Amino acid sequence: MDWQKNILIAAILAVLFMLAIRWNTYQEQHAPLVAPAATSEIPASTAAKSSDIPSATSTASPSTPTAPAVASTSVIKVATDSLLVSIDPVGGDIVRVALPRHLIDLKNPDSPFVLIDNTPDHLYRIQSGLIGANGTDTAQGRPTYSVEKSEYSLENGKDTLAVDLSLQQGDVKITKRFTFTRGQYVVGVEYLIDNQSANKWDGQLYGQIKRDSKNFAKTNAMMMSAYLGGAVTTKEENYKKVKFDDLRKAPFETTEQGGWVSLIQHYFISAWIPDPSTTNTFKLSQQGTNDVFLFSFIGSPVDVAPGAQGSIKANFYAGPKDTDSLKTISPHLDLTVDYGFLWMIGEPLFWLLKKIHLLVGNWGLAIIGLTIIVKALFFHLSATSYRSMAKMKKLAPKMAEMKERYGDDRQKMSQEMMKLYKDEKVNPLGGCLPMLIQMPVFLALYWVLMESVELRHAPFYGWIQDLSVMDPYYVLPLIYGVTMWFMQKLNPQPTDPMQARVMQMLPLVFTFMFLWFPAGLVLYWVTNNILTIAQQYVITKQIEKADAKA
Repeated sequence: MDWQKNILIAAILAVLFMLAIRWNTYQEQHAPLVAPAATSEIPASTAAKSSDIPSATSTASPSTPTAPAVASTSVIKVATDSLLVSIDPVGGDIVRVALPRHLIDLKNPDSPFVLIDNTPDHLYRIQSGLIGANGTDTAQGRPTYSVEKSEYSLENGKDTLAVDLSLQQGDVKITKRFTFTRGQYVVGVEYLIDNQSANKWDGQLYGQIKRDSKNFAKTNAMMMSAYLGGAVTTKEENYKKVKFDDLRKAPFETTEQGGWVSLIQHYFISAWIPDPSTTNTFKLSQQGTNDVFLFSFIGSPVDVAPGAQGSIKANFYAGPKDTDSLKTISPHLDLTVDYGFLWMIGEPLFWLLKKIHLLVGNWGLAIIGLTIIVKALFFHLSATSYRSMAKMKKLAPKMAEMKERYGDDRQKMSQEMMKLYKDEKVNPLGGCLPMLIQMPVFLALYWVLMESVELRHAPFYGWIQDLSVMDPYYVLPLIYGVTMWFMQKLNPQPTDPMQARVMQMLPLVFTFMFLWFPAGLVLYWVTNNILTIAQQYVITKQIEKADAKA
């Protein structure tokens, strides 16, 4: 029996299935990641619905209602080296965020990637405000802020840019300040309260991400796309996904010291990070029965004495899923770079990949270097596997002879094969188990390469100008197919005709799939196959020389 071959084939097919499931991760890069731009940056209706505004926990007596400011006729545009932001003066909401350091595609160098956009076809809006007894945001509507000018830009030689939106609430002046920092994707959002009234001012800060569930990247209904949905950190789970489908069934709520709430998509993330010194209530919910979801937080109550000044603040992040940056922003926020259930292997692999990149300066070379290191770590384990397969290849003629001799008498055939293995000191699982042991590392590395935003639009050499998309001329997939065919020739062939046909088809199947896979991933497999062929060839020749001397 070639039952050990069945195990190997099952393992290979399992990997094939996993790759097929993750295929749509690549597909996402060929579809628009945001909805088409609207003809106007101001939405048709800016008045908040009652379900938009969270309920406050403060119980102070209400004061003078907010006096509406003069409405602005256009959004407030802010430009830095990292962010292009549009702010609606109604509510002071962020309605658009583009990332000039990340392009939509390399063919359009003047087209920054649009992460957040609020259009008739797609709702993605970042809201924040004050609620409570003296809050500016109520079920009746939201305030319109005044501003000195409609366009701001970070000047050369300066590291920060402050954009102030003003509101007069009776004898209380409220300034909503956005602070932008050079080279960063974090926006500081702070409310400055100048209470010149005779009464205490009382309120709470809230922030929320408001989005529909549309996935413009979902191009293949048969495959799973990269995760699109909410995530939050809790006492029980450092990183908890909260899917749109979960919120259709029931809202999710938790109270945490500090914390964060986020909306995740492939390569990018938006997140509210409240003041870590405050206790915050996080709520993720669906707005009624609409295709509108709220990922929000409410901060601790704050009061400002008569004649005093106070402030309430939080941070908002809109940018790439960069692990180094996210680690410094808030605990566990870097876990939104999701390496799946093999994260404990994926994280050190990515750390090593970055270290190699610092040395070689090219992500393609870093992938090759990482592959060599991983291969070296498993050198002895692989050698054991290849020696076992080489011995099995040597026994192939005897096994074929036994199969012909005993025909359909499977019991006798099994007994004779076990006797042959014992006499020749061959472990039938010797070629399979080492490969199975290495499988988690290979799968973890696959997820690392697929999840790393650093590889997006990263060039290699020659015709490969973007490691995150397919090889435009299919050179790497074809090389992969040839190397896989050579590997099969070095391995013992199954005696069962059906198994043999399945094995012969695998190079064609994998090559076909890899035609559309990202070049960086195929580069890893090509490098791994070439190293495998070299090691297996040397070991096979060593065994043949040893047999010749015997």
